[in-house]
Formats: sequence, structure tokens, C-alpha cells
Amino acid sequence: MRTCARVISEEPNSARMATHVHRSSYDALGVRDPYLDLKLRADETAARYDGRIKEFIDGSDNRFRTAVKAAILGNIMDFGAGIAIDSPEEFEGIFESLLEMELAADDTEKMTEILRSGCSVVYFFDNCGETVFDIPLIQQIRGMGNRVVGVVRGEPILNDVTMEDALRIGLDEQLDSILTTGAFAIGVDMRKIGDDLREEMRTAGLIIAKGMANFESLGEEDLKAPVAYLLKAKCAPVASELGVKVGSSVAKVIP
Repeated sequence: MRTCARVISEEPNSARMATHVHRSSYDALGVRDPYLDLKLRADETAARYDGRIKEFIDGSDNRFRTAVKAAILGNIMDFGAGIAIDSPEEFEGIFESLLEMELAADDTEKMTEILRSGCSVVYFFDNCGETVFDIPLIQQIRGMGNRVVGVVRGEPILNDVTMEDALRIGLDEQLDSILTTGAFAIGVDMRKIGDDLREEMRTAGLIIAKGMANFESLGEEDLKAPVAYLLKAKCAPVASELGVKVGSSVAKVIP
């Protein structure tokens, strides 16, 4: 509680504030990855729907847009975050309804226009389980002649994907390169990223950021490349900032 009270008064960035609180909690617990079992279960659950997602994309008249929708669908695996599910096992009961979702903000055509020219894409991942649904979109992007650099968390935090998690499910095999954010941080702390990631972001034609934490941390940065935020708006402040209702699916490109 003392940590929370201190950083609320000192830290204007919500993602960095939450990082301070979680650092204090992890230190008190004395556990490096308290969400590991939840992450494993999420990956196992998501993998069972891989074939259904491929059918969903293959049967659509706009494969890229549908792959974006599938990637956002996975963002519901943000356990305990308001309207998100509380456990991987809940996913089965809502999966089919998630396929029917519409995009409240749909900038997929803007994304397509950028990707048609061929460029490097920096793709910031979010949660375990969710990453399974990112793979079809990555395949679409690379199939258009683009290079994709994936970025995972530098250390275990919440149920977000780390390098260890990515290698376990073969996520690295779907990418041209994979880097980390370089730190224990919710979202991306630009003060702590490595030179290799900084250079990739500088030369990228498009940055894709999954989830609210990446939106909250990168949204305040002055980035050279346009950023496509793909997420479920799970809280009122983020929904308001994006101009949508809470619970909406969003594919928003911000120059």
C-alpha cells in the first residue's frame, strides 16, 4: 500500500505506476513468475482453437481484416481485468460469440495500405494464450512481403509473454526476429529498452501494439512510425481515449 500511495503521487504514466506496484508485490512474494501455471493453461486452451481460427480466416472475403479480428479476439485472455475472463477455462463458453464481434474502430485498410509497400513491422505481444491468435495475422503480414520483429516482455510480469514463453510455443519460428522490452515492466518502458529494439522501432514502417498496457505506455511516446493498436477496451479511461464503448474491439492506427 505504501508503494501504491507513493507512486500515484510521483508517476504520471499509469503503466509505469502499475509496474512499481507489481515490483513491490513480486519482491514480497519472493516468486519470479507467479502466473506461470495460468500462462501454461492459457496456451493449452488457445491451441485447441487454432484450426477453428484458420477456418474462420480462410472462409472470409477479407483475410487480413479477419486475421486482425482474430488477433483482437485473443486479447480477452487478460485474466481479472474487468470485462475479461477470469480463467482460461472460461474461454470455451464465449469463443463462438467472440468470432461474431465487430470492430468499433476499424483501421485495417490503413494497415493494409502501409503493408502493401513492404516494410519492417515491430509487433509488441501481450498475454500468453493470446499470442496463439496473433500467429495468423503475422502470417498474413509476412505473406505480403513484410519483415516482422516480435517483442516480448523482458521479465515475467502478470500473464504476459516472455522469451521463455514464446520459445515454448514456437512463436519465434513465425517471426524474422524476436526481441524483448529489456525490463520488468507492464507494457513498454522506453527508458529501459535496448539499442536493438530502439533501432527497429526507428526504422519500422509500422508498429503493432497488442493490449491496453502497450497502448497506455506507448501512447504517450513520440514515435516515428505509425502505431496500430489492437485491443479490447476493457476499462472506461482507455475506451474514452479511443472514442469507443467499454468492451469494444479496436483496430486503431495513430500516426
